[in-house]
Amino acid sequence: MYMKTAEDMQVVVLMGGLGTRLGEYTKECPKPLVEVEGKPFFDYSLKLFIHHGFRKFLFLIGYRAEMIEEYYGDGSKLGISISYCYDGKELLGTGGAVRRAYRLLEDDFLLVYGDSFMDIDYEETMYRYFEGKSRGMRALMTVLKNGNRFDRSNVIMDGSEIRLYDKMNMTPEMDYIDYGVCAYEKSLFRDEYLKDMVDIPADGETNGAGMVNVKFDIALIQNRLSIEKKIAAHIVTKRFYEIGSPASLNEFRGYVRHRFNEKHPAVFLDRDGVLNEIVFNDDIEQMDSPQKPEQFRAFPEAAKAIKKIRDKGYYVFLATNQPGAAKGKCRLKTLYDINTMFAEQMAENGADIDAVFMCPHYPKKSENTKEDFLIKTCDCRKPKPGLLLKPADIYNIDYENSYMIGDSFTDIVAGQAAGVRTIFIGELKCDACKKLCDTEPDHIVHDVLEAAWLVGKQDI
Repeated sequence: MYMKTAEDMQVVVLMGGLGTRLGEYTKECPKPLVEVEGKPFFDYSLKLFIHHGFRKFLFLIGYRAEMIEEYYGDGSKLGISISYCYDGKELLGTGGAVRRAYRLLEDDFLLVYGDSFMDIDYEETMYRYFEGKSRGMRALMTVLKNGNRFDRSNVIMDGSEIRLYDKMNMTPEMDYIDYGVCAYEKSLFRDEYLKDMVDIPADGETNGAGMVNVKFDIALIQNRLSIEKKIAAHIVTKRFYEIGSPASLNEFRGYVRHRFNEKHPAVFLDRDGVLNEIVFNDDIEQMDSPQKPEQFRAFPEAAKAIKKIRDKGYYVFLATNQPGAAKGKCRLKTLYDINTMFAEQMAENGADIDAVFMCPHYPKKSENTKEDFLIKTCDCRKPKPGLLLKPADIYNIDYENSYMIGDSFTDIVAGQAAGVRTIFIGELKCDACKKLCDTEPDHIVHDVLEAAWLVGKQDI
């Protein structure tokens, strides 16, 4: 399967909106530069993209465009590159703005909104887009199980696939909403694909690539792709933030204060054997991590433990080694599906997980390995501390008072290398003792609920 890295993937950002609903905030300032806790709003989104490894950006700008270009420049101060495409005299809509920039687009690109903060696993987005392309897909849409919480739901899902997207004709069957991050093939914006949906005049202002500029909403392309079964899905589980109104702007300000300005401790949880059952693998005739969604069974106490930890003011992160795909036991898509299913289950029980950090790598290739890019010696596979250190630049974490909870010596070693307290679930049998040597966990408990009770009780 061909797959680009984030460093090689172009991120196209829609920034041309007038922001009229924000009133005085955008009277003299474009939405991406509206001040939030001392910084322009889009700085927080850009921080996420840089964290995930993106380096190439194209900003589609219109209202107060010169202010955006003056502030961000060519991106070199941030170690990235930024190009610009200006709107014309007439606003062309989301689809028209992308088509106008056609000559600057790369063959595959990520499209996001400059007035939304979308904290997701972009590595998974990239994987699902290119995995979808290997099956004939031409685009990807991120979707969130919404239940009409943030806006009216507009997506019908069939398992992990999109059955229909239609934001003009909502039905009760729609339970998901388009999240705001999509990936596209550039060719979707050519006349050949658009001519049956958009009235393209014979002449007029062109986009520099021989195509006439036309006004249309990108939802037309998304709807058609869903009907054609040509759009892949990435189901996300964290809500988005946007600044379309003064109320939503104030809500995001509160979120920024909590996440970026205030320091909070975190609990890193191993997954298999801690939050869910391990299963018997017939192929290797021994106990193993679940390699199929139907094998996954969360422990009854998992949601209660996560809620208890969150109620104490801790972030909750999963930190899990999952080499099954690298070893050829399953596809990486399946491992992502299992994590998504688990996160949704926990959310339905009021036990939100802040983020999942998964190492899918393995240093040795198997004769069954189908996704060779997973074979590598990495910094994220426990007992190395990479998974625990990964969120350090996008969360304000108090590591000194944080914890690693796991049932393996690799969890304890990784936790101590990251400078956090450690809680071991199970009994320290002889083999574990030998591997740990002089590295002892701070606590030993029987299950994750007992571990959750210990979190924060430093004197025990």
